[in-house]
Amino acid sequence: MELIKNLLDEFKHYFPGNDDIRVFFAPGRVNLIGEHTDYNGGYVLPAALSKGTYMAVSLRSDREFYLRSANFPDLKINFSLDELVYKKEDDWGNNPKGVISELKKAGASIKGADIYYYGNIPNGAGLSSSASIGMVTAFGLSHMYKLPADIKKIALICQNMENDFIGVNTGIMDQYSVGFGKKEHAIFIDCGSMTHELVPLHLGDYKFVITNTNKRRGLADSKYNERREECEKGLLEIQKSYPVCQTLSDVSLEMFEKVKENLNPTIRKRVRHVVTENRRVIDAVSELKSGNLKTFGKLMVASHESLRDDYEVTGEHLDALFDAQKTCAGCIGTRMTGAGFGGCTISIVHKDNVPSFKKSVKNNYESQTGLEPNFYICEVGDGVKEITKEGIV
Repeated sequence: MELIKNLLDEFKHYFPGNDDIRVFFAPGRVNLIGEHTDYNGGYVLPAALSKGTYMAVSLRSDREFYLRSANFPDLKINFSLDELVYKKEDDWGNNPKGVISELKKAGASIKGADIYYYGNIPNGAGLSSSASIGMVTAFGLSHMYKLPADIKKIALICQNMENDFIGVNTGIMDQYSVGFGKKEHAIFIDCGSMTHELVPLHLGDYKFVITNTNKRRGLADSKYNERREECEKGLLEIQKSYPVCQTLSDVSLEMFEKVKENLNPTIRKRVRHVVTENRRVIDAVSELKSGNLKTFGKLMVASHESLRDDYEVTGEHLDALFDAQKTCAGCIGTRMTGAGFGGCTISIVHKDNVPSFKKSVKNNYESQTGLEPNFYICEVGDGVKEITKEGIV
């Protein structure tokens, strides 16, 4: 609990004289397979990480909020309940500000707070640091304000924040997996029905290795919204033949084959990715349940290839990692994870091969891009929670 002690010491440094402090945690997440399917009403298979965002918070008697972060010590964010507006200069602080705005819009009786954050997941790497910040804020303040702390509702609040306050048209996967994560399990989510199933994740002698391209990508500045619009155009065209389809995930492979010639070449590729990726997720869940980790790994590779060729969201840096990793000894699966346009890959590597994997990938990637990658051995952890002196609530 040394981390928590340091967090509380730092809180008291910034906000002295207040001992009524509570601590909350929300993980980052890594998506194992099922990319760009969530906002199309489809299937995803993420897992929560053991790393994430910690929040120490104490309520105030006025309407003022004071936000500080160990990760951005020079940025001081102050605002009141009367000025909950997006400001570019507030950077990461817009996420908690947006959450507070959503809580206020929902009619919650709230007041100001002093809040201190510490995150140990790489910002902008595609491991959902923004959803982690949003969820820990929404979950923590819901408890502090004695509001209903239903995880699904909190996830929807945070999705609304991303969509309406930040202006990024994300699906629900990130917030949902941060909320419902469980140690040693993946989360099979049906984003259309907002239901999930926990799937045991037995890696045996293998490890998840996350590799960061160190090419930071900002979702709002990327082609994320463009891809979503392309999917919507594809759905409208398909509905002329199949009006029963409410989302692209209602389109079967057989339907796609019958209507694909009606779609322009670009839209056709986008739709093909969504339809085939949904099938890969269903197959991946089946393989995990049967303990077929190597077959699961092959599905990861196929997912990356579809994201590269049909959805076109990988780019030079992610493809350089993918090409270097898929031929490494002991690597049975690898793919980009997250929205793309930079960020991370996730690989399944035999524990005995991890050192040689890192060395080989580093050398190949540096020679191609001039950038040095970072590697993280990924442990699967629990979802959002409160942390007390006695342990976890």
